[in-house]
Amino acid sequence: MGKGPAGRSEHIDPINPAAAHDAIPAVDPRLLVREQGLAGYVNEFGRKLKAGDLGSVPVVLGLIIIWSIFQGLNSNFLGPENLTNIAITMTATGMMAVGIIFVLLLGEIDLSVGSVSGVSGAIVAVLAVTHGVNEWLAMAAAIAGGALIGSLHGFFFAKIGAPAFAVTLSGLLFWSGAMLQILGSNGTINLDSDGVVGQLTTYFFSDVAVGYGLAALAVLGYFAATFFDARRREAAGVPSRPVGEIVLRTGLLAVFTFGPAIVFNQYKGLPLAVVLFLLALVATDFVLRRTTFGRQVFALGGSVEASRRAGINVNRVRITVFAIAGTFAAIGGLFWASKIAAANQSAGAGDLLMNVIAAAVIGGTSLFGGRGRTWNALLGVMVITSIQYGLALEGIATPIQYMITGAVLLATVVIDSITRKTQKTAGRA
Repeated sequence: MGKGPAGRSEHIDPINPAAAHDAIPAVDPRLLVREQGLAGYVNEFGRKLKAGDLGSVPVVLGLIIIWSIFQGLNSNFLGPENLTNIAITMTATGMMAVGIIFVLLLGEIDLSVGSVSGVSGAIVAVLAVTHGVNEWLAMAAAIAGGALIGSLHGFFFAKIGAPAFAVTLSGLLFWSGAMLQILGSNGTINLDSDGVVGQLTTYFFSDVAVGYGLAALAVLGYFAATFFDARRREAAGVPSRPVGEIVLRTGLLAVFTFGPAIVFNQYKGLPLAVVLFLLALVATDFVLRRTTFGRQVFALGGSVEASRRAGINVNRVRITVFAIAGTFAAIGGLFWASKIAAANQSAGAGDLLMNVIAAAVIGGTSLFGGRGRTWNALLGVMVITSIQYGLALEGIATPIQYMITGAVLLATVVIDSITRKTQKTAGRA
């Protein structure tokens, strides 16, 4: 294989080397896009849309429309206080959605995350309040319990061969009963609002320098990582991002980091809950995109048999994925317990499971497996929580809220199905 100008590669026939001069050079499409500059990216974006590769475009447009409608109905909707409340409330569901995304990437489902979150809140309340255990230890025990529960579900699914739907549906019932048993006859245990768990959703970094400093750190960190990665790729002779594109991407990131920082600092400051949620997103995104395990998860979502033949330990990956889902369900349960400053019998019930799955799917994760990112949890939960808060501000009844949220979820699933069909037609699936 020889290389021509501009990174083009030519196939050399080992039998007839002279044929190489008449061969059509193979050009890396990413390189062509970058050579064409802005016009190349516009054309590439149009090509992806025609091929059904919509990415996050529908949910971003949907979020803009939702915010515009509710701001028109109530001028307080996009106010600093309401946006801060939305940001804090969405962290519990968002944490749980991060875990469910790993399961959805396999093309499976976990119906137990709501009840597992309830068990987590019950464990931390009983240990910390009833038995006087240190809150940090109680939280660690609750999160470890979630991981253990998820591993158990994964074992029955991966090793025994029971359908994930049936296993986690059984888990939904079993762990709901376990939560009631742990809480006891009283049914409600109040938490110290000034304790570690209580401050998960009530603590704010009131110093404006913290919000702006973290935003600046994120922007500079992204620029440095992208710039040096581009230089490394350039030195290796593979396609890399031009400096102009890196600067443009960094500028867009600055808008989406300093904007929220300005809003938060106009109210009480940067919420601790938001910081923890963003850290979870960054960490899990790194795992999925930059590690062998992450690539194995995507591979299983594409084809289990092909992954097995490629040497991937399918059972290990499946069990680990369900353990991750259980872990984040437990973390979400701690945030819900913090939000209401208590652990009670209604924890994990109601529309929580629906909202978690809806957040992942609306954000762009495919129900059919193999496509999605943990950042989808952020977009999806912003849509769900924005709808809930907007309807609440207008005094819309809860049944109507359920109907509207369900309609949004259905529309997302339909778009996902149409996208997959379009991709198959275009030869991209």
